[in-house]
Amino acid sequence: MTAKILIVDDDPDSRDMLRRMVEGEGWDAILAASGEEALALAEGADLVLMDAVMPGMGGFDGCRRLKAEPATAHLPVIFMTGLTETADVLRGLEAGGVDYVTKPLVLEVLVARIAVHLGNARLARRALAALDHAGGRIMVADEAGGIKWATDQTRQFLEELGPAVTAQVESAMRTLAARSAPGQRSVVIPIDGGRLTVTARGENGSGEAMFHLSRTIEDGEIVDLQEAFGLTRREAEVLLWISRGKSNRDASEILNISARTVNKHLEQIFVKMGVENRAAAAAAATRVTLDASDQR
Repeated sequence: MTAKILIVDDDPDSRDMLRRMVEGEGWDAILAASGEEALALAEGADLVLMDAVMPGMGGFDGCRRLKAEPATAHLPVIFMTGLTETADVLRGLEAGGVDYVTKPLVLEVLVARIAVHLGNARLARRALAALDHAGGRIMVADEAGGIKWATDQTRQFLEELGPAVTAQVESAMRTLAARSAPGQRSVVIPIDGGRLTVTARGENGSGEAMFHLSRTIEDGEIVDLQEAFGLTRREAEVLLWISRGKSNRDASEILNISARTVNKHLEQIFVKMGVENRAAAAAAATRVTLDASDQR
């Protein structure tokens, strides 16, 4: 797939020159004349070429805004500027830039740097995709404890749980990252139907704190299903989520197992329950959990 390069520069001649350079290398160019416009277009990009000095929102502030949003935090940002002081270079890197080139630009060098950072970003995306495929609810926190980036699975999971629970997760990450709790590795958050566990996983190699998020459902319904149908605990967990209308993929993400494993469990569940399909299994499971709830 062709890489998309977002070019952010208030000077139309510079934008046009960079567009021709980008397209000449076989990449697609996305043009923005301001930091504000860049924020609106960045989600579709693979890399950002950012002018540091622009009217309104400058490049450094624009980069910070990009890095604050989970959907764009992964984007590599290369600053282009006439600012050559060491302090300016540090400002760019502290804002989240991966590289800093000074004007007048040497296009051959800029092309080489773009290629390197596109390659690094591609490797990072593959790693995240592998985590998603393996059922990894992984996230990285910024210095304030907010979610700097997360796998797609983690973001979808938190969206389902809502902003209040997300705020609790961020608070748990701050607690785990605090020096006052060096021995604490996890924080448990009670939620409807079970609990969430936020576990510290060390650093991701860039000095950023990494965390894993897992969910445990209440034992009562699981035990009821185990006893009613002679199921293993894992089979009962699968059946419970199927009875709540979850697909195989949904259940696999919740339980951190593969969809193929869910399907294998379902085959055994059908045999033990004496039913032929998931609809019949879900109906029978629902009757059991409702009856047990009425008796408690």
